[in-house]
Amino acid sequence: MGATMQDIDACVFDAYGTMFNYGAAAARFSDELGELEKPLTELWRTRQVEYTWLRSLMGEYVEFFQVTGEALDYAMASLKIDNADLRRRLLDVYLKLDCFPEVPAMLSKLKAGGLKTAILSNGSPKMLQSAVDNAGIGENLDATYSVDSVGIYKPHPSVYQMAPDGLGVETKRVCFLSSNAWDAAAAANFGFRVVWINRYGQPPENIPGEHEQQLDSLEGLPALFGL
Repeated sequence: MGATMQDIDACVFDAYGTMFNYGAAAARFSDELGELEKPLTELWRTRQVEYTWLRSLMGEYVEFFQVTGEALDYAMASLKIDNADLRRRLLDVYLKLDCFPEVPAMLSKLKAGGLKTAILSNGSPKMLQSAVDNAGIGENLDATYSVDSVGIYKPHPSVYQMAPDGLGVETKRVCFLSSNAWDAAAAANFGFRVVWINRYGQPPENIPGEHEQQLDSLEGLPALFGL
């Protein structure tokens, strides 16, 4: 297959929802949660992201693991789940989330094709390192960038700037991948060429920034580069 995206030197990935399945945490306890598993997952994730935006606007940065715990507390309180042991176990699992099944082979193909690869995430360093180690994908990543280095969350431009600076690649030669419609739009607005991994069937956001390609998983990514 011929390449449909050219002049790309690096692929930079969002972590949660793009490479790692955040829904896997509550799914581990589906028997215990029952019908509350899906509402917990959705509310936990929504508040997690919203708290990063609010903290950024307030100038009140804390690392993502704390935000994740605070969002879980809100979700559990909203659903009237009073179980401190379950809270602890959910957060423990979040440190070792499963990667999506296509991720290892996809990364191998990109590296074999000569592309640089990196993660650029809201996740704190310990969270990202744990997830990468658990998935066994570290050998196919050139770098992992955490917002902890700049003290503010996506979509602030200083977050996206870490990738071209760290990889030594021009912004316009970076392909950015995210499952979050808002993140995909913001990265495109920053100047990356963006492939939106629309795993969850979302509509596009009505904010500045246009993605170049859309896939429903990362499996088809190498083919965009003729790999």
